[in-house]
Amino acid sequence: MLTLDQIKAPIAAEMDSFESHFRDSMKSKVALLDKITHYIVKRKGKQMRPMFVFLSAGMCGGINDSTFRAATLIELLHTATLVHDDVVDDSNERRGFFSVNALWKNKIAVLVGDYLLSRGLLLSVENKEHRLLGIVTNSVREMSEGELMQIEKARKLDIDEMVYFEIIRQKTASLIASCCSCGAASVSDDDVLAEKMRLFGEYVGIAFQIKDDLFDYELANETGKPSGIDIKEKKMTLPLIFSLNKSTKSEKRHIINIVKNHNTDMQKVAEVIEFVKQKGGITYAEQKMLDYQNSALKMLNDFSDSTYKTSLAELVQFATRRKK
Repeated sequence: MLTLDQIKAPIAAEMDSFESHFRDSMKSKVALLDKITHYIVKRKGKQMRPMFVFLSAGMCGGINDSTFRAATLIELLHTATLVHDDVVDDSNERRGFFSVNALWKNKIAVLVGDYLLSRGLLLSVENKEHRLLGIVTNSVREMSEGELMQIEKARKLDIDEMVYFEIIRQKTASLIASCCSCGAASVSDDDVLAEKMRLFGEYVGIAFQIKDDLFDYELANETGKPSGIDIKEKKMTLPLIFSLNKSTKSEKRHIINIVKNHNTDMQKVAEVIEFVKQKGGITYAEQKMLDYQNSALKMLNDFSDSTYKTSLAELVQFATRRKK
């Protein structure tokens, strides 16, 4: 499998330039804000989302100034949601570093998230990028709805497969979908093309989230045991949903009771993980993940061959083969 740096090769120069665009987009006259945004930029992740924007734009036309604005808008939005998520989840860590709320407390973290969202809005309005703003704003709405639906359903643990897919479509896939749609919209006025790339990104995003769900059942390097974090947080993910559907009433009652009332007991969590493995939940989720990945890759057949298209296909496969 290619590394991210190898996949990035056709857009390496653009990704380097993007860093300064993104940094500039966050600048403020308030010293505290500048300090915090500098901290955020220094601890950036894999930057897969801007990669999806640039590769989609390259495949659909040619990367231009509007593409840089699209990537910056997406990354501002994504960063804002991460800052807010850490407050909502009361999380003190993000990618192995202290989260913004851990260092500067919740009130400041919420305001920083709001500031980043406002910078994205201004970037769009000042440059008359109304089409990009429409795509991204719709993504924010869907992400919020997905999070709230998950919270609502988690209380009763009554998430079935159809509800699960709707939650991850909104929570995770909508952002990757908007990356690909914005990439296309930045280089073409063709709404059909933008919608096609949105659907492509949605398929990728769903596959990406199923991969995340599967990490819960894989062995952690440090302990040699599965993490079971989703179970501890009472999250109903695809491997568990499938396994419960394949179980007897008494098995289902027993497993639901563990998830609801004994989710901090590592021995009990291990029992749930073993149950999911025995019922074929992991195999089923892996197959579903590959189905969505293959649906995305199939859509690329409609485009002319290019280095952008090749890297986009590799990035799709990276999303489902990554180790974390």
